[in-house]
Amino acid sequence: MTENTAPEPILDPERRIVDPHHHLWPGAPGVAYLLDELRADTGGGHNVEATVFIECGTAFRTEGPEPLRAVGETDYVRKIAEASRDGRGARIAGIVGATDLRLPEVQTVLDAHVEAGGGLFKGIRHGAAWDPSPDIRVSHHNPPAQLLLDDTFRAGFARLAPLGLSFDAWLYHRQIPELTNLARAFPETAIVLDHFGGPLGIGPYAGKRAEVFAEWRAVIGPLAACPNVSVKLGGMAMPINGYGWHKPPAPPSSEAFVAAQGDYYRATIDLFSPARCMFESNFPVDKASLSYRTLWNAFKRIAAPFSETEKDRMFRGTASEFYRLAAG
Repeated sequence: MTENTAPEPILDPERRIVDPHHHLWPGAPGVAYLLDELRADTGGGHNVEATVFIECGTAFRTEGPEPLRAVGETDYVRKIAEASRDGRGARIAGIVGATDLRLPEVQTVLDAHVEAGGGLFKGIRHGAAWDPSPDIRVSHHNPPAQLLLDDTFRAGFARLAPLGLSFDAWLYHRQIPELTNLARAFPETAIVLDHFGGPLGIGPYAGKRAEVFAEWRAVIGPLAACPNVSVKLGGMAMPINGYGWHKPPAPPSSEAFVAAQGDYYRATIDLFSPARCMFESNFPVDKASLSYRTLWNAFKRIAAPFSETEKDRMFRGTASEFYRLAAG
């Protein structure tokens, strides 16, 4: 991403924000995204009070039983979250970890995540994103087709609600009916749809923005009818979405962002209501396309027509409630 020479002024700077979707990973300078980098973004002018970490394959254990290696990520992030409580910025208030819900040892893994999280562990993401096109990369969990319909997966999924854990759903837009089927089968399990359900804009979907939106709009309505499903508003500045903002010469302004993607936001809020919608950054993934400052300005432009109560739900309340976040 090429930064704008003149950063946008912060809109509505006092607006309280909980960012319910970011990642952390170590690496070389310029590649790492840890507490310092997160603080630089969340502390850049918007009033971000708390965040939720979402699994990304960071710091898995390199030894010990294979099924338990993913618990290393929860342990690693918990320590960073504890350091974030020093009063110098947004605190990491929740952790969503990973496991293969098809594992015979899934109960042991879930219990270990809860213990390692020290009260911060909130749920599981087992990515289902899959498409038949070789041009579309499957989720980093390497799922098969129709994972969400698999009986073994569902046996593991059934263990979430008794532990008070939620499920983050990462998939592509043509898989949304599979998630609707899952949500109807498990109405007691809290589910959040990540990134609008991944509308695709590359490979066979390139240059078909209107057709993709129509496909997505036809399947998102039945999902919205499931009261146990919430949705994250964001995560659509990735290369797979086809907007090309990760390429030079410059990232979009907040106005250009809204012009390009506003229909997704407006349709989703209309269907789910602000009570089940939460704005998300998906940083640092979406950072390849635009800055944190610009992204949240775009969200504030989208939310402008709504009441103060509705804005507070989408910027803070829905995420805090869904992830059961402790106050300050």
